Amino acid sequence: MPLSCIMLHVKERIQKILGNAGVASRRNIEEMVRQGRVKVNGKVKTDLPILIDPERDKVVVDDELIHMKPGKDLHRYYWLLNKPKGVYSTNVAQGAQLRAIDLLPPDFKGRVYPVGRLDAESRGLLLLTNDGDLTNELTHPSYGVAKTYRAVVDGDISPAELEKLQEGIWLTDPSGKGFKTNRSRISIIKRARDKSVLEITIREGRNRQVRRMLASVGHKVRDLIRVKMGPLTLDGLKPGHCRTLMPKEVKALRQLSVRSKRVEGEDLKSELADRKRIDGPKPG
Repeated sequence: MPLSCIMLHVKERIQKILGNAGVASRRNIEEMVRQGRVKVNGKVKTDLPILIDPERDKVVVDDELIHMKPGKDLHRYYWLLNKPKGVYSTNVAQGAQLRAIDLLPPDFKGRVYPVGRLDAESRGLLLLTNDGDLTNELTHPSYGVAKTYRAVVDGDISPAELEKLQEGIWLTDPSGKGFKTNRSRISIIKRARDKSVLEITIREGRNRQVRRMLASVGHKVRDLIRVKMGPLTLDGLKPGHCRTLMPKEVKALRQLSVRSKRVEGEDLKSELADRKRIDGPKPG
């Protein structure tokens, strides 16, 4: 058979394929699999890893058939939204919840999902995309992409509390295990007798992290807005409004998220191990 006629069908991780299809971030897809919400070729899959061929396999998520394309055929979308309070950073609405994607222009027909966490009671900068690789790079702890928040908190932050927060503070994750936050940069914008306004920059994104950090030193957050992520800001963008990213902004995000060869090597080893576990040993 001539070499030009040989078709190679390479399987990839389901998180990567569905992320690029605009279903959800890779982390969220892993959770959806564990919850039994994903079917591959008619069968519910709850155990990872799962390798699929986007040209041959049929994948259904929450009873919806997902239209998958090879990476080279994908059109990438990048939206910047100034999320108001009460809007949910999820693509799966519960009841009458208003989602971030509901604020995109009605004539936009692509599929995108939020990058990172911004809880319903927080507001501000939220990136939505279907670029799974970029999403993984912007949210993976090894990249340390800076995110800046402005917080209004009860009471006056003392110098000792400020130092404690900046050096890292112990919190508990949902599994009950403790972890220490990384160093953060905090400046006091305004002091008053009953409240303080802070600007906080962190390089990780655990669930409700800023609120939990401040609560741990006795200061409840009254208002929280994300004002910056990497090179992106809210300049000129009103609450509830959105815009597409300019090519130079996408380029800046990619430059920001260049990974080390060591991390890439670890990812490659992990993927090869996944293939080995699924395919089994080669016949000798």
